[in-house]
Amino acid sequence: MHCTSHFVAASCAALLLLAAAAAAQSAATAQSGLQPGGKLIELDEDNWHLMLQGEWMIEFFAPWCPACKNLAPTWERFARVAKDVKVQVAKIDVTTSPSLSGRFFVTALPTIYHVKDGEFRQYRGARDGDALLYFVKKQQWQSIEPLSAWKKPDTIHMSVLSYFFKLSHTLKDFNGRLQEEYGLPTWGSYALFAIATIFVGAALGLLLVCLVDFVYPPKKSQRQSFSESQDNLAEGVEDLATEEIEDDGDAEENEDEQRESEEEPEEDDDDEEEEDSEEQAGDLAAQEKEADSEPEKVEKPEPKQAGDSAPEKTEQVRKRKPRKGD
Repeated sequence: MHCTSHFVAASCAALLLLAAAAAAQSAATAQSGLQPGGKLIELDEDNWHLMLQGEWMIEFFAPWCPACKNLAPTWERFARVAKDVKVQVAKIDVTTSPSLSGRFFVTALPTIYHVKDGEFRQYRGARDGDALLYFVKKQQWQSIEPLSAWKKPDTIHMSVLSYFFKLSHTLKDFNGRLQEEYGLPTWGSYALFAIATIFVGAALGLLLVCLVDFVYPPKKSQRQSFSESQDNLAEGVEDLATEEIEDDGDAEENEDEQRESEEEPEEDDDDEEEEDSEEQAGDLAAQEKEADSEPEKVEKPEPKQAGDSAPEKTEQVRKRKPRKGD
């Protein structure tokens, strides 16, 4: 009886050890992402980090893509033979993992990447099994320049870009649900999205302003209420108007001074002209008096002798007309 109890206890302990070993092996297999028999591995947004360790060949595909459907059998055969060269083969569905298409900046389907210890290279060769196997077996990927640092999928900015791709995919699904399940017309869904965009933009703008004010708070001299700013504005306008009035008064005074300075020489010229005209008038009067007295002093002609047939001539006094003053 005692032996039987020991045997049962040993059996239970052995079962527990076997279960623990099986659990550890399954955990290691799940962590590595490998599937038994070299089958094709499916990666998504949750386990895509597995490709950062080891050597991988990754295909991005979509179920509706005709070229992807043609490549599918070849890719599965390549996954079975690639285990001999210790290369893991996986595929990613961009319709269920849109963030990965943004993270890897996938613009065409199918797109194939070779990943070796965190270095990403895009495969652009032939898409048949022999060419793919030759590419990894002869390490032809070494002749391809890896992606630059700002294009690497594991960087922060590419992670942000992946969230935008995921958001666009979510909005697309939501738009489809509005039209299919709720019967909302196309223009109605577009109008709803436009209103939501306006409100979200306003909220983000307000949040940004608050963040800037928090990081760079304004000085005390810059903190003014609306009424204070209006009062300061009114005072500034009044000061400006006063300055303009003063400027106008100064300009008028300058004009008056200029006018006075211009009138003074004109008055002097008028006085000189009046004096000249008076002098000329006096000269004219004197000349007229002389002209009046000259005819009285005309000498009488002497009588001629008889026999002279020449007519008597008398000299006529020529009166000189006075010249008018200029």
